Amino acid sequence: MNSAVTSPGPRFQGRPELSGKTLLMPDMSPFGARLLVAALRAFGVQAMVMPTMTGLSLGKELTSGKECFPCQITLGDVLHFLGEEQKRLGAAFTAGDYVYFMPEAGGPCRFGMYNTLHRIILDRFPDFQETAIVSLSTDDDYNSSAIFPKKTAGRFRKLAFASVIAADVLDRITWRTRPYERVPGSVEALMADAVERMGEVIEQSGATLDFAPMDALAAETAETARDLMNPDLPRRPKVGIVGEIYLRSHPGANQELIRTIEALGGEVVNASLTEWFNFVTHLNRRDARLAWRTHVKNRNPKGVAQAGKQRLVTRLTMDWQLKRQQGTYLPVLRRLDIAADHDVAHLESYLDDDRLYSFDIGTEAGISIAGALAYAHDSFDGVVNVFPFTCMPSTVCSAVLKPLLLKQNIPYLDSPHDGSHQPNRDIVMRTFMHQVKRRAELRRGQAGG
Repeated sequence: MNSAVTSPGPRFQGRPELSGKTLLMPDMSPFGARLLVAALRAFGVQAMVMPTMTGLSLGKELTSGKECFPCQITLGDVLHFLGEEQKRLGAAFTAGDYVYFMPEAGGPCRFGMYNTLHRIILDRFPDFQETAIVSLSTDDDYNSSAIFPKKTAGRFRKLAFASVIAADVLDRITWRTRPYERVPGSVEALMADAVERMGEVIEQSGATLDFAPMDALAAETAETARDLMNPDLPRRPKVGIVGEIYLRSHPGANQELIRTIEALGGEVVNASLTEWFNFVTHLNRRDARLAWRTHVKNRNPKGVAQAGKQRLVTRLTMDWQLKRQQGTYLPVLRRLDIAADHDVAHLESYLDDDRLYSFDIGTEAGISIAGALAYAHDSFDGVVNVFPFTCMPSTVCSAVLKPLLLKQNIPYLDSPHDGSHQPNRDIVMRTFMHQVKRRAELRRGQAGG
């Protein structure tokens, strides 16, 4: 892999031509990434999930250390993958045959600059300059027009959202049943088969926006998983996870946090991927409402009309998203008591009631703080905040949550990650879980008394 710095090659402007190319999806959530790839394939895009954590040393070597840990992981993933493809194909390798998928977010989070930095670094390698980067942004509610024509983009966005819901439900089935399985490994085997089958269903029927087969498979999986549980095992104390979406969703990046908590006697619920998408839509809806009021105040008829249209679009989008989410969850909940997802508007009320934070500030801190308070309200016995080392929104979240949960006697743990080995992690996790179990015992004793 030649890393000589040269002038950058030609870049795609606007929407890249995907015909005959392979779209490279970074791995984040094991179920979510694979079902998103299936949604892309349903619309004719040749897409795949890249192996992850294999090029971390490369990602760290080419960054300064000030970047977000997920930025280093995903950079290493794409560079390592392209390097391996170059070795495998030899002279037949063409960087232009690959398109790298890297979304972004508006606001102060460093995530908004990943794709820019990755473009600069890819351009340092003459052999990789022709690899285009395609990006979706929170600013337009992850509109998919960067990948598809406008007419197709709306349909794909709906399928992508439904696929994310399906991934969340499969995750929640896993977390609800794996700690109580009769035969170790049985739930894992079931879910590996389920995500493969769900991907096939999405590819076959997703483009028609017929979600009934997806919902039916999710319900069937819940029923099968329930039968793998040992009903004689007592319910474990519940631990809720909040934090930066990549770190809390990526098992390798967070050092298998969920499995660690389960191994130490807990049951886990992680904040969903859907929660983030609903949060983005909710913020865009609030922005449209604010813009409309401003234009009314300024007596700007054209602005009122434009903002009014955006208000209607975002309201209809949110209504559809909540209805679609309910359509997947309800059949599953009839068979297995998985954790229901948080309602973003309800989460905002937790912040407004105590004036702890405001969605007006933006960033993931808002839903992390509110999500942790929702866990406390739902009688969870502990909360973990997972984030990249030096992450500003999560540091704000920690500053608010730590004293707040302490007052409620709810164990709280900050779990920052930068890829380095943490020699005291085992004792920290054991201490935290001891506190979680002790709180559960006291809470149950008070309920019984």
